[in-house]
Amino acid sequence: MVANGWNMSQQHLNARARRVVVGLDEQNRSTIVSDGNTETRLATPAFTRNVIWGSPLVPTPVMAENTADDAAAIPPPPEGYYYDISTFPPDSEWDYESGYADSLASAGVEGEGEHDIPGIHQTDSIDIVTVISGEIWAVVETGETLVKAGDTVVHRGTKHAWRNRSDAPCTVAALHISVVR
Repeated sequence: MVANGWNMSQQHLNARARRVVVGLDEQNRSTIVSDGNTETRLATPAFTRNVIWGSPLVPTPVMAENTADDAAAIPPPPEGYYYDISTFPPDSEWDYESGYADSLASAGVEGEGEHDIPGIHQTDSIDIVTVISGEIWAVVETGETLVKAGDTVVHRGTKHAWRNRSDAPCTVAALHISVVR
């Protein structure tokens, strides 16, 4: 499928996220200290994840450097957080039924074993996920709901999966905050 000169199939693999970091100069004035695509990135058949920022500890010193250096780690550090921008391809572009668990495993998340819902997983985190563009189904054990651009889903350490039943990629912003059970 071609649209606007793009091969829509696997278009999500090219998703990049720009990160502008503001800090302080020698006179203690706010200044842009870096501007460019985030280096921490993981591209799988199920999603492309660009990790924007993270810290192993909360509260974090205000001028602490980014410590998110492993895009393969969806769960945040035990006392920290990660913030990422991820793009999901349409389910029709890849083998959703058997491939979701493999993509999650490459991102450091184990699926829930034999389950009726492909890709269902759970992490020790609160995940605040806002759809930036497109639409995606938030799937839980007892049902699902369609979320569109501007909508936010809050997973509180709950089992969940994502389904993109549309014909276009869906991009989300997600904050993953470590929790205790």
